[in-house]
Amino acid sequence: MSYMKGKTAIITGGGSGFGRETALKLAEKGTNISIVDLSKEKGEETVQLCNERGGDTIFIQADVSKVDDVKNYVAETIDHFGKIDLFFNNAGISGSGVRTLECSEEEFDSIVDVNLKGVFYGLKYVVNEMLKTGGGVIVNTASLGGLVGMPTLGAYSATKHAVIGLTKTIAGEYGRENIRINAIAPGTNETPMVKAFPAEAIKAMAEAVPMGRLGQPHEVADVVSFLLSDEASYIHGAVISIDGGAAAL
Repeated sequence: MSYMKGKTAIITGGGSGFGRETALKLAEKGTNISIVDLSKEKGEETVQLCNERGGDTIFIQADVSKVDDVKNYVAETIDHFGKIDLFFNNAGISGSGVRTLECSEEEFDSIVDVNLKGVFYGLKYVVNEMLKTGGGVIVNTASLGGLVGMPTLGAYSATKHAVIGLTKTIAGEYGRENIRINAIAPGTNETPMVKAFPAEAIKAMAEAVPMGRLGQPHEVADVVSFLLSDEASYIHGAVISIDGGAAAL
């Protein structure tokens, strides 16, 4: 029997990319899952794919930058499944790709609201529920941009540095209460967001990676699934690079 069977997970940004791929892996292990996404269409598509793999999966539409939406996805998960064991705090946005000081105040605020406040709100209300049931496991999505600067993505990079700071701090604060937390720092992957870029830009991004290619979302999901499992029971407060060697440069 899988060690994930019967556990309950929340995955934000579960409608596509890393979120969807992780949901599919957990569904195959018998995990109950709340898929949280702004897009109803994409979220419900993930639910269908998970349920086809034997999972008990529900969709909750939410804007993670709105605290009431976060409270609601936590409450709906508790109402449906009774507990929260696992949390992939994953939803995020990137930005328009202008030089940092040319970024509008509105865009900067929007990126901070989703990538930083959304992660904070999720931690605040999910950890509160985990403490009631004896603990849980959390993976936050940071980025290669949380380890190095990313020209033309300054707001994004700033928020991902902050996600790493939150991860390490909460690891120190809640480890003795059986809350295990880590962050992943993916490099450039062939997500829907990246596939929308011009072909020449995608080629240039791949050539800049030491392994000579972009990552695949399922490769990130493999790491997330591991970190959420009991097999990673002594990994805590870590930031795991999944970037083909980009952070080594």
